[in-house]
Amino acid sequence: MPRSLAALAALCLALCLGACKQDGPHFNATDISGADYAKDFSLTDHTGKPRHLADFKGKVVTMFFGYTQCPDVCPTTLANMAQVMKLLGEEDAKRVQVIFVTVDPERDTLQLLAEYVPAFNPGFIGLRGDAAQTEAVEKDFKVFSQKQGDVASGQYTVDHTAATYVFDPQGRLRLYVRHGETPQNIASDIKTLLSGA
Repeated sequence: MPRSLAALAALCLALCLGACKQDGPHFNATDISGADYAKDFSLTDHTGKPRHLADFKGKVVTMFFGYTQCPDVCPTTLANMAQVMKLLGEEDAKRVQVIFVTVDPERDTLQLLAEYVPAFNPGFIGLRGDAAQTEAVEKDFKVFSQKQGDVASGQYTVDHTAATYVFDPQGRLRLYVRHGETPQNIASDIKTLLSGA
């Protein structure tokens, strides 16, 4: 009898824990809430203004690392985020900041970022640092990048992490969005964060 009571108690506990888990927000992307990294950055935006994560408090912030000469992943990601902004609608889109951080500061000047990033959406921001700042932010955000090809002549590509980080309006890291996620799913996750989840 005690054994069956213990089994019943364990089953009740499991059901309660399962119910609690289901009560939390559901995301399409990977929920990394509470992660102990990617807490801030110190970079310059494409207008020449110094920027930190705290500058965007009150907004959902999405951050993607790439480079302007990227042949596929980067333009696809920025185009998808432009679609996300349309899906959110005008009011919610005002509460979202899309950020593109270059992993190729040698070639991606502020002028080039100013031409490239806002072409996808005028509200998007391109960020850049010198080599040391770029290395530091990549390390802090656990982002990988490596040049491939003829580096000496500047004819190279850059292999890099192809995912987007999403911060909630309080500046807390919440989501890891893998490349290829649909704009519809990303917009749904952002709406959930905007609702205070």
